[in-house]
Amino acid sequence: MSDEELTPREQEELEELALRTGQHGKLEIQEEEVQKKVERDINVEKVILTTAYVVSNREIDHEIEVITSECVYGMNVFRDFFAGARNFFGGRSDATQKVLSDLRETCLYELKALAYNKGADAVIAIDLDYSEFSGGMLFLVASGTAVKLKEWKNY
Repeated sequence: MSDEELTPREQEELEELALRTGQHGKLEIQEEEVQKKVERDINVEKVILTTAYVVSNREIDHEIEVITSECVYGMNVFRDFFAGARNFFGGRSDATQKVLSDLRETCLYELKALAYNKGADAVIAIDLDYSEFSGGMLFLVASGTAVKLKEWKNY
């Protein structure tokens, strides 16, 4: 018997516990919700992002609309201190580069998710604008045009 298989007695105890705690049926619903989120994430990742005005080897069927994603990240006190020291003495700041990388990845993922929600296959003409607010807050706006592509034809 594998670890995943339950004896009939264990199954009965589990069902009884679920009924007593009001969790009966919720586990299946949670599993379905997780599966839907995984499928959505897979589909979001399929959205094509490009800074070009066209998608290589694909034709644009129609433009949907201009979309934007905004993200703000804060640098913590220690990162600010060490980044300032790096700036004073020279050299690269790994901490600041990590924050900028995380900021970009998050913002571009959100742009993909927004495009997917609007039925787009791609986002073209992407522009990234970075800013810094006082107090070490980093701000990124990613914008582009959500487009629907013509069906892929294999020749």
